[in-house]
Amino acid sequence: MSFDEFDRERAIIVELDRVGRVVVADLAQRFGVSAVTIRKDLDALERRSMLRRVRGGAVPTGVSDEGAFEMRLRHSARAKRAIARAVAAEVSNGDVIAMDSSTTCWYLAHEILDRRNLIVVTNGLRTAELLMEQSSAMVLMPGGVLRRSAASMVGPIGDVLAGRGRIDKGFFGLIGLSVSHGLLDIVVEEAQTKAFIARSCNEVYGLFDSSKVDRFGLHSFAATDTITGLFTDDAFNAEQTAQWTAAGVDVHRVTVDHDADGADLPEYRRSDVHPTQRGA
Repeated sequence: MSFDEFDRERAIIVELDRVGRVVVADLAQRFGVSAVTIRKDLDALERRSMLRRVRGGAVPTGVSDEGAFEMRLRHSARAKRAIARAVAAEVSNGDVIAMDSSTTCWYLAHEILDRRNLIVVTNGLRTAELLMEQSSAMVLMPGGVLRRSAASMVGPIGDVLAGRGRIDKGFFGLIGLSVSHGLLDIVVEEAQTKAFIARSCNEVYGLFDSSKVDRFGLHSFAATDTITGLFTDDAFNAEQTAQWTAAGVDVHRVTVDHDADGADLPEYRRSDVHPTQRGA
């Protein structure tokens, strides 16, 4: 079996996520290419903050932020797809919505490509690119500074949104959450940008797989009393649901088919994306 550059990079990231380290010689033998080719692959992945090069191979990046977009895309992919499909029912033709740069929102974007007359505000480069190529939505990117690993734009964008009307619904991924502090992120710039967008939304929804429940999040971007609802998977337990319901937040638990065939990887591949024309 031959591997092109995309396939090698994807396999490298999966292996790194599984065992915590990859070795140049082993990868060269596995893919049937030279060690020079593997080093170039690893260097390219390191430039995109997807791994850290060490002597003879590579290890994962540190945990100081949420991690590279491509790596997060593979984590809990089944749950994220199921959540995205459930959330899509909240988006109607003609809505003005916001989506952040999270991978769950990227999955959500795939589910609403056929909506007509959408206006989408997003700081996510991958989400904006997808909507540009495959939908008729009007896409607004507030601007800012590029965060390469997260494929997001961050910065003080409040003035861009102020005075331009309200956003119907905002959908946000998160690093952690608590009834006391609301929706949380680990990176201050991401939290600030999400907070700017959330303040312009009539309804705010948190989208997350249940692994985020015990995660540490430092910076709040949406207080509990501003959250309309949470969408998560069926591993979010009844006690947790009751706490949020008591705080006035609707909780939607989505069933995930963990026994389905296929690896827990994204079902959408960038090379499979083809621009289409849809009517307004």
